[in-house]
Amino acid sequence: MQVGLREDGTLEVPPGSPGAPAAWYTGSPKPGEPGPAVILGHVNAEDGGPGIFANLRRLQPGDEVQVQREDGTTAVFLVLSGELYPKDAFPTEKVYGTTVLPELRLITCDGYDSKTGTFEDNYVVYARLLH
Repeated sequence: MQVGLREDGTLEVPPGSPGAPAAWYTGSPKPGEPGPAVILGHVNAEDGGPGIFANLRRLQPGDEVQVQREDGTTAVFLVLSGELYPKDAFPTEKVYGTTVLPELRLITCDGYDSKTGTFEDNYVVYARLLH
C-alpha cells in the first residue's frame, strides 16, 4: 500500500481497520534505494486489536526486517535503533532527511492518552540495507 501527503501537507496514514497493511510513503525513496524509505503502520487497529506495528517496539539492534518490494524482490534491513518522540517535538530532518546509503524508517503511533483518546508520541525504528 502507498500513502502520500494530504492537502494540508500532513502525512496520510494507512487504514486502521483490522488486518490493515503497512504503507510506504511515496515522498520517500523506495525500499533499497539510497535515502530513507519510510513505512507507516498502526500500533492498534480501529477495533482495539493489534495493528500491523503492534510489536514494533520489540525490534532490537541487530534484528532484520524484510520488505517485499513491488518488483517481487525482498530488501533486508538491519535494525540500528528505535526512538520514541513526542509528536510536538518530532525530529523531521533526522527521520526524513537525506542519507547516502539505503535506509529504512518504520513509524507508528505511541503514548496513548486515555483522557484525550489520542496518541501523543511516535515510535521510529531506524535500519540500514543489508541486501
